[in-house]
Amino acid sequence: MISFYWPYLLLALPLPLLIYWLPAKKKSTIAALKMPTMVQVNTIKSQYKENKKTSLIVLSLVWGLTVLAASRPQWLGEPVNIPTQGREMMVAVDLSGSMQIEDMSLHGQTVDRLTMLKALLGDFIERRNGDRLGLILFADDAYMQTPMTYDRKTVKQMLDEAVLGLVGQKTAIGDAIALAVKRFTAKKHSNKVLLLLTDGQNTAGKITPDEAVELAAANGVKIYTVGIGADEMLQRSLFGMRRVNPSSELDEKMLTNIAEKTQGRYFRARNSQEMEEIYQILDALEPVEQEQQQMRPLTALFYWPLALAFIISLLYLLWLTVAPMIFTKDLKAVSTKEHN
Repeated sequence: MISFYWPYLLLALPLPLLIYWLPAKKKSTIAALKMPTMVQVNTIKSQYKENKKTSLIVLSLVWGLTVLAASRPQWLGEPVNIPTQGREMMVAVDLSGSMQIEDMSLHGQTVDRLTMLKALLGDFIERRNGDRLGLILFADDAYMQTPMTYDRKTVKQMLDEAVLGLVGQKTAIGDAIALAVKRFTAKKHSNKVLLLLTDGQNTAGKITPDEAVELAAANGVKIYTVGIGADEMLQRSLFGMRRVNPSSELDEKMLTNIAEKTQGRYFRARNSQEMEEIYQILDALEPVEQEQQQMRPLTALFYWPLALAFIISLLYLLWLTVAPMIFTKDLKAVSTKEHN
């Protein structure tokens, strides 16, 4: 839609008409030029009236266009939602060899830990509208798979494309935390959140978890840790089926310590239902702003009426220069014909 920044200036549009209708004092005029015949007088009067009418129309049009330009017309585009909260959330996903253990159930089927994590974490990412998200994959080392972005679809796509063995078989939890802290921006009013998902303990890396936690706490990064893995599962052996604990290597004490020292929280995900509940709790602990701010892009239009007024004025000035020459030739022709 079209709007005006200074709409009150449009009140000046009828100003020329008011001036035109004002009573004017009649002045006695003495003819400065005497015409020899009645034909010449009528021709001049007719030409004068025509020029006066044309001038009135042209000047009124130029005035209207100038006032229209001065009121600053602008085109308002469609509303666009803009982020209202300065949260930055980094997601660190464990791709160590133990993530291939099939102790999870998803939609009635037994799947490995990474498959379950991708499905539920992908839904969580899609709900984080307004957050800047980043993705870190870690095993022997930690790698930045997706830098901070508002493009949730890209983050989800890069998560879906992650495969086991991509960055090794071990677990460098300390390196993942340190990389996340490094990648957060220096915004003072930003909520910096790291969601760390792992099924093991720190077995690799150049930085220990304790050193990384101190770095995170010093930079105001809150860490939520999630320990993945069932408490027991049936495993086939030479002596038949036996129950084993597939999460025996999960270092819950370390993950709890990481969360507490950074004002976060530790969660335990033994199955897909608990994992989904964890994401719902995270939505409550770190809520997405519900009231979206909107911005309507503005496009200035004042130069269109201004340019049109300039072109009309230029053409009219050109006509005022050429018209007297034409009128003079016509007058001489009439005089010559009458004289003959």
